[in-house]
Amino acid sequence: VQLQASGGGLVQPGGSLRLSCAVSGFSLDDLAIGWFRQAPGKEREFVAAIVWRGGDTTYADSVKGRFSISRDYVKNIVFLQMNSLKPEDTAVYYCAAKILAGRYNYWGQGTLVTVSS
Repeated sequence: VQLQASGGGLVQPGGSLRLSCAVSGFSLDDLAIGWFRQAPGKEREFVAAIVWRGGDTTYADSVKGRFSISRDYVKNIVFLQMNSLKPEDTAVYYCAAKILAGRYNYWGQGTLVTVSS
């Protein structure tokens, strides 16, 4: 499975960004795709995930109501729409894939999101 994340950048507090994760190399119907983030000096943490078949989603409490994960079935892309961004959302964001009921064993490169005025 290959994953390519993009869309990071610098945004002011309260602003929005949309991250993209292009997925290839595996039958997506058997996968869940997740977004994780790692802030400087902190451990990597779960942000959101979507089951490709069916579209079930889960979110970390810290982003519920602000972030939304979705997928483009045709282009095999998973999006993370991030609204009402806060400085504490600053981190390198990674997308990852797992075979259902497994672990996240496939990781893309990160994309840096900086929330600052």
